[in-house]
Amino acid sequence: MKLSMQIGYSGGFAESVAQVQALEKVGMDLVYVAEAYGYDAVTMMGYLAAKTDTIEIASGILPIYTRTPTLLAMTAAGLDEISQGRAVLGLGASGPQVIEGFHGVAYDAPIGRTREIIDICRSVWRRDKPVVHDGRYYQLPLPPEKGTGLGKPLKIITHPPRPSIPIHVASLGPKNVQMTAELADGWLPILFHPEKAKDVWGADVDAGVAKRSADLGPLDVIAGGLLAIGPEDHVKGLRDLNRAMIALYVGGMGARGKNFYNTLFTRYGYEAEAKEIQDLYLDGKKAQAAAAIPDSFLMETSLVGEEGFVREQIEKFKAAGVTTLNVAPVAADLKGQQDLIAKTKELAS
Repeated sequence: MKLSMQIGYSGGFAESVAQVQALEKVGMDLVYVAEAYGYDAVTMMGYLAAKTDTIEIASGILPIYTRTPTLLAMTAAGLDEISQGRAVLGLGASGPQVIEGFHGVAYDAPIGRTREIIDICRSVWRRDKPVVHDGRYYQLPLPPEKGTGLGKPLKIITHPPRPSIPIHVASLGPKNVQMTAELADGWLPILFHPEKAKDVWGADVDAGVAKRSADLGPLDVIAGGLLAIGPEDHVKGLRDLNRAMIALYVGGMGARGKNFYNTLFTRYGYEAEAKEIQDLYLDGKKAQAAAAIPDSFLMETSLVGEEGFVREQIEKFKAAGVTTLNVAPVAADLKGQQDLIAKTKELAS
């Protein structure tokens, strides 16, 4: 079982890079660099590539609406070149508040667009012929009636080091998960509950895998949570570190009736809690919304507890199909985080 983490920026990017360097030394396999509406992820990924040696570097995620499909392919190929084959292209739809509010681009057809983007990216990387794509959402070259008529099929000038770069897709809804399981190399679900995931997503994953090309190999599933190992009395309070984030997603990421994460929380069986959290959050009562998150959810989705509990949780994630454990190590210093990752690698082996 591989280990991954999401890079954080609360202490500054230089500190985050130092953390990645330290955890790389004890076996961290993969790091995700986020892009919301702060700095772009690609600049950070390039810097990480120069400062690390073995860890895979993934975008987590690049929104599909903010770049053309071929630019996504070019960007991933460039990162793969400078990292010497360590790049992962993480894609996702983000949400209408960011895409339409910050980027001024219509938020439409996320599943169909992602499907076509994956096809175009792989065509660019293969470099076996000029890129031609006649899809519903993207046409390459652009038809004459939509432009000057001067476009022509082109191949990427440079030679990507790998003809296929791993593509990970962040998805939650049934149709999107089916598409991810069919086409992507990896799946990035959020708020993953290992004991309830199969009830929520199992049929959709199976439907996608049934259409999956054998050339892709097995689907990598990346999920996990907060990580801390110690006596229960010492570490149980650390689970509360997730409250603000979960409240933000379940309560504030979208409007009523248009919040994917709230819908997921409902599908997990927390219908009343999902409504309460959203009502409180949208009313500006963020602390109360965080307090309304069930303690059971915090425990069952984390890796925080005594060693035996963490071992059991790892086995539950494995049983749910997780192949890469995505952790957020919590310790007093970098040495403590290193010890934590080393122990987790041992428990997951």
